[in-house]
Amino acid sequence: MKGYLYILLCSDGSYYTGSTNNLELRLSQHQAGEGANHTKKRLPVKLVCTHQFLFLIIT
Repeated sequence: MKGYLYILLCSDGSYYTGSTNNLELRLSQHQAGEGANHTKKRLPVKLVCTHQFLFLIIT
């Protein structure tokens, strides 16, 4: 299953890194305040980098 590593720039200038197999859904969750605790307190967030992998194992 392909997956993505992504980096978000938060409104306070901090960065958040994450991984997912559905990038569009995960980004919309972050923007809606349903993402990680770090990002929901620092909205809005901006996608600054992504990298697609052929396989992604999320533990």
